[in-house]
Amino acid sequence: MSVPPERQWQRAVAMLTGADRVALACHVAPDGDALGSMLALGDALRSRGTEVVASWGGEPFEVPAAYAFLPATDLLVPPWNFPAEPELFVTLDSGSPDRLGTLGDRVRTANCTIVVDHHATNTRYGGVHLVDDEAAATAVLVAELVDRLDVELSQDIAAALYTGLLTDTGSFRYPSATPAVHELAARLLATGIRHDLISRAIYDTAPFGWIELLGQACATARLDVAAVGGLGLVWTVVEAGDLAASGLGLADVEGVIDVLRVAQEAEVAVVVKADPIEGGWKVSTRSKGAVDVGAVCAALGGGGHLFAAGFTSDDDDADTTLARLRAELEAAPHLPT
Repeated sequence: MSVPPERQWQRAVAMLTGADRVALACHVAPDGDALGSMLALGDALRSRGTEVVASWGGEPFEVPAAYAFLPATDLLVPPWNFPAEPELFVTLDSGSPDRLGTLGDRVRTANCTIVVDHHATNTRYGGVHLVDDEAAATAVLVAELVDRLDVELSQDIAAALYTGLLTDTGSFRYPSATPAVHELAARLLATGIRHDLISRAIYDTAPFGWIELLGQACATARLDVAAVGGLGLVWTVVEAGDLAASGLGLADVEGVIDVLRVAQEAEVAVVVKADPIEGGWKVSTRSKGAVDVGAVCAALGGGGHLFAAGFTSDDDDADTTLARLRAELEAAPHLPT
């Protein structure tokens, strides 16, 4: 377990308040916590008069439709317009430089790097580390940063932070949704944000093509109750042709695994998605609490949380990737439940 010592907070605040320009970056294919945390911090810094740019180093460079409502998206610049040698570089929700994609080299070229993250697999690659693997979301750390910067919690900042909390706690269903998390959520709601509209945009709005793709993914899903040491595994594969036929991109199909994981016979759920741009496969995993899929994915070059993680595979076919994953799952120790 790791909690940032007070001196790290003090150094981070001093750097942020003393910088004229700050460059923010989150991990490629950003989710709600990555985007929400980055834009919340960017908006807070801008309110203090700081010049801010924000980005991620991957294609496609576009905000996923589910997060189009987020404020402060005008801070976003494409990675090819991102500063080559930032005065102050802040990374959010990224456990290692490679998760930053083409912006990973800014860790080396920046004058200083502040790492804000909550992944246990964080490699401590910066100069200042606000890393707390007990935090439910990176948004929790950013909320404290906003307070320490003496920035008023506006509705825009609150909406971005709430998005991070909502998505990384699985709509407050995961064990990480502690009383303290609910207290922070209450504080954010007290600003007057419409949590119902935020939830609707993220979870309850999708093009019809998503419904078609979900039907295809569920129709081809497979269950092996003997896998994972008898705990059970359910999985499906989303091929590039499925994405093309539905008119969707990788960012649009993240919700498939949340449907798949409800299978009561399986402890672990897996979705293997073809990457139509870079090739290879993006693999998402979920555990109900008896297997540390974060450690499993880390062994395969990825990472994440105890019960929600992923990795990227360059295998020629999905079956090879699944075979490697299943081997790691078989070897993974079972957690007390």
